[in-house]
Amino acid sequence: MMLEAVARGKRTWLGVLSLIGIAAAFLTNFYSYTNQGAAFQNMLIVDGYAVFFRGLVLVAGFLCVLASLSYLDREGAQSGEYYALILFSLVGQCILATAGDLIMVFIGLEISSIATYILAGFLRDDRRNSEAALKYFLLGSFATAFLLYGIAWIYGLTGVTNLAQIQQILQQQPRPSVIAALAAALIFVGLGFKVSIAPFQMWAPDVYQGAAAPVSAFLSAAPKAAAFAVFFRIFMTSFRPMNDRWSYLVWGCALATMLVGNLAALVQTNVKRLLGYSSIAHAGYVLVALASASSIGVSAAMFYLAAYALMNIGAFAVITVIAMGILFLGGVNWKPFAGLIVLLIVGFVLLIWLSPYRMQRVVGFMDPWADPYGKGYQLSHALIAFGRGEWLGVGLGASVEKLFYLPEAHTDFLLAVIAEELGFAGVALVIGFFVVIIVRAFAIGRQAASLDRAFPALVAQGIGLWLGVQTIINMGVNMGVLPTKGLTLPLLSFGGSGIVANCIALAIVLRIDYENRRLLRGYTV
Repeated sequence: MMLEAVARGKRTWLGVLSLIGIAAAFLTNFYSYTNQGAAFQNMLIVDGYAVFFRGLVLVAGFLCVLASLSYLDREGAQSGEYYALILFSLVGQCILATAGDLIMVFIGLEISSIATYILAGFLRDDRRNSEAALKYFLLGSFATAFLLYGIAWIYGLTGVTNLAQIQQILQQQPRPSVIAALAAALIFVGLGFKVSIAPFQMWAPDVYQGAAAPVSAFLSAAPKAAAFAVFFRIFMTSFRPMNDRWSYLVWGCALATMLVGNLAALVQTNVKRLLGYSSIAHAGYVLVALASASSIGVSAAMFYLAAYALMNIGAFAVITVIAMGILFLGGVNWKPFAGLIVLLIVGFVLLIWLSPYRMQRVVGFMDPWADPYGKGYQLSHALIAFGRGEWLGVGLGASVEKLFYLPEAHTDFLLAVIAEELGFAGVALVIGFFVVIIVRAFAIGRQAASLDRAFPALVAQGIGLWLGVQTIINMGVNMGVLPTKGLTLPLLSFGGSGIVANCIALAIVLRIDYENRRLLRGYTV
């Protein structure tokens, strides 16, 4: 924020500086793993658990800052305050991950929460941002009062706020008192709001919908991971002697959260609200691990939260890539798009270089005859399958090449299998079918744009691009100009999951077309 006062020209470099700071903190975090122990009179604990969650929130913050660079340029809102707020929030979340005392839990939670309240309303000229920030602040303050009240009760009962000491005192009692149970319930309510579990989830869809897209991605990943980190530490440490009392509460909330998140998502028409309810459902899944009250459950939750945080940010990133691709095709803002393409190419090269399996596939593709029974085997016999197919094919089920020369390669060589069994006429029909779908998807997108429906237009045309890329990749594999499994299959495939994804994409395009027709007839959608 101080550097912003002397900044000249574009302020994107402030975001780059934030990325450098987060990367340095990430490296320092792993260095701290070599010097584990307690600090500040046991108020902070550095152990493997804390290092894992600190690393997770830092990675989530790094990705969100990276996604924000072009977004803030497009919105004309580049500011040092934005990046400072993300960094403040990350500091609070790192404190939560290492907290060994209820006082530090409260301090970390407030540092993180206050910064995210402001981030939710950062675009002040957007009424949706202001509404999201107000709802988040009011409900968050209300939940914090429950948490602080629970902390006060447990301190009044035990005389300490250290998590390990609270556990020792409760273990000495033959049966924990009702006051201890009520304190645990109040703390559960306060933390339950932060991770959006039922019945404290009402804020999440509204805030996700109203906040800026990178902020929604950040709220869905980093604060939730940090809150779950302290959730597990408190209930698996301080309140472990009361497991028989709070486990039923956790089970009930987990069941309700999964039901509310999944059922409410079915009727959503806004993709950000849909992701909000998805976040609620995932919180229910993690809560099941807490209900198990075991070390295996904690390990499972750590793995699940890492996958969830990265994939949820990835969902926003995919939408951003598709949207920027469409804007580039329309001649809009090509510089961010070019930068994004460079990052994707670098990431793709690193993906190949760091994986011996993929590197071996690339080498085998460059010289397929060096290993005729390996990588080149599938590629060369895909062409043989084309040669045997003739115009009308050899008939379904009569294929020898598919059974013996194309083992486990049917998803990469879909067009080769069709050529062998249905002939070149069948291949032409399949490719023609995809061409019609792609052209129609772009037409539906243009129609939606003419009706001032910007987001549905981007979605429809993005799906058209996606289907076109899939078709081109499959054709390239079959013609021998693209490598086979190891590169194409993990990315785009016509296997079972690929067919399901394509059917969902077509259903979305048809829904957009249906809404366009209703608007043209004068109805509302």
